[in-house]
Order: sequence, then C-alpha cells, then structure tokens
Amino acid sequence: MSEVTDPWKAQLEAFGAFVRTQRQLAKLSLREMAELAMVSNPYLSQIERGLHEPSIRVIRSIAKALDISAETLLAQVGLIEEDQPDGRVPGATEAAISADPYLTDAQRQALLAVYRSYVAESRAQAPTAEEPEVQADEV
Repeated sequence: MSEVTDPWKAQLEAFGAFVRTQRQLAKLSLREMAELAMVSNPYLSQIERGLHEPSIRVIRSIAKALDISAETLLAQVGLIEEDQPDGRVPGATEAAISADPYLTDAQRQALLAVYRSYVAESRAQAPTAEEPEVQADEV
C-alpha cells in the first residue's frame, strides 16, 4: 500500500524550500535572515524545512526581509488563491526565475531586480478605485 501524502504538509515543504531558495539568492545566512525577519534561527529553520506553519505576521516579516511581496509568499503557502480571473498567478514569475537551473545566482538576482522594478513601476501607475481607467477611444 502506498503512503498517502498530506497536501498541506507538501505545501508547507514547498513554501519552506521557496523561502530557503530566496534566502540563498539574497546571499543571507540563516542567522542574518532570522534577524531581518525578527524570528529565531530555529524557528526559521523549521519553516524552511516545512516543519512549522508560519503566521501571517511571520510571512510578512519574511517577505520584507527578502524584499519580495507578501502576496508572493502567501500564494506559496496557499493562504491566498493563486488563480486570478485573467489567468495570472501572483509570484509565478519570481518563482520561475528563482527555480531556473540554467541561470547563475548573479543572473537570477539581476532578472529579479529588473522584474521587480517593472512591477513597482506598473503598480505606481495603476489607476486607483477612485480614478477609472481611461480607454484609448475616450481620449
């Protein structure tokens, strides 16, 4: 009889692996990362190994320490829906860049920096709820 895998445990392990990869790409030791995220070394180690379910506060602290969006981490841990109505998946681009085995660490860092700058620029230019988007034919 084959062993039944707990999907939540698998999700936590994937989340931990994602955090570890991001920490390594940022060239942070476990101790440095724990200090930046304001958590203990053992706790961060448990998260990276998929042994502990982090709170939203901890996920936000980790995101800030890694300089990535909290939404990316929340999607990784399964706390927010990844599927968007337009088919886009938050964090998918960063995850794909981070996981690409054909890129060096320096190349990953460079691509992530460029991608994040484009995202930040687009978010800054996005219309707010009070300002409806103007269609090209209305101008």
